[in-house]
Amino acid sequence: MKKVVLAAAALVAMLPMSLLGVGLLMSPAAFAACLSSTSLIVGPIPDSLTATTRAGATVTLDRQQLTRAATIITVGAQTEGVGRAGVLVALMAALTESRLRMLANPSAVPESADYPNDGTGSDHDSLGLFQMRPSAGWGTVADLMNAEYQTRAFYGGPKGPNYPSPRGLLGIPGWQSFDPGEAAQAVEVSAYPDRYQNYQPVAEAILTALTRRAETTAGGTPLDDVPETTALVFPLPNGTWVNTSDYGWREDPFTGERAFHSGTDWAAADGTPILALADGVVSYAAFSSGYGGLIIIEHTIGGERIASAYAHMWESGILVSVGDRVAAGQHIGNVGSSGKSTGAHLHFEIRPGGSNSSAVDAEPWLAARGVQNLDAASTAALCSVEGAA
Repeated sequence: MKKVVLAAAALVAMLPMSLLGVGLLMSPAAFAACLSSTSLIVGPIPDSLTATTRAGATVTLDRQQLTRAATIITVGAQTEGVGRAGVLVALMAALTESRLRMLANPSAVPESADYPNDGTGSDHDSLGLFQMRPSAGWGTVADLMNAEYQTRAFYGGPKGPNYPSPRGLLGIPGWQSFDPGEAAQAVEVSAYPDRYQNYQPVAEAILTALTRRAETTAGGTPLDDVPETTALVFPLPNGTWVNTSDYGWREDPFTGERAFHSGTDWAAADGTPILALADGVVSYAAFSSGYGGLIIIEHTIGGERIASAYAHMWESGILVSVGDRVAAGQHIGNVGSSGKSTGAHLHFEIRPGGSNSSAVDAEPWLAARGVQNLDAASTAALCSVEGAA
């Protein structure tokens, strides 16, 4: 990991042509269209949900509050670049600011009482789920009494209704590497910045309860209904990476001793999107010793069970959970440098036979299967499937 990503353009020219072809052949616009997460599909909304805050307090949410949460999840799934990590941040913010209620504020903003609401607030001229203020430029009273508008404003970004100011989550540089509570504070700019972390366990419970998952065993391993993949996609966007360590024996960068390296390392800038190799089901998504943040996905490729593994993400860079069904090319995580890592990179493994099998050299495996044949048109087709989910 001694080579830097800034040298990628020069170094990529030195790579074998057979591997260059593996790079995802698509335009930046086509790639950006595929960033939202198909794992965020809202299922039936329960009548209530009870969870515990980090401080140990019990919170019970009713169906109306969970319906507001469903709006936050759905808008996040439709907004490129948000993913599961961004939805978690938004849920934490709304839980903290309003307990997931669309609050009017008739004492400061009499007009707000004219719109459907879930109760009354009284903080300055703050309104709605995220307690946004008309006087701060977040929108009109009519705008802010609309849950979908407020959620789109919270996520922000170039397509957000409040772009470029006030900044939503996508306007915060490097938010993916923040603690989720810190990311919420960066948007809300509260006088009490430490309170958002308290609701992270509740937000995670909401995501678990409301989003659909594939059927799995008690241990989280997917059952045998993993369909044949529709495509194969290189796990990093074209032009963003450079090979820095091959599969096989090498000098361990920490000990200096000879050690076997079970994957391939591709250096990329911190936060670079990681893409699912193929359609499949997530069997692991958590921290794992030297791997740091690790995602493992089970696929059926050419009739054979194959697992792909993606390592060294930060905690906030893991955008999927065990049981999620993913599509080839889906944005599943972000490059990080957690675990046994000396710099931002993706450690990638191919495991024929499934998660518990040994890894093989990924580069010739990928090259032999024509991953290079994916073009912009094919990518657009994948995105259309995602958008229909």
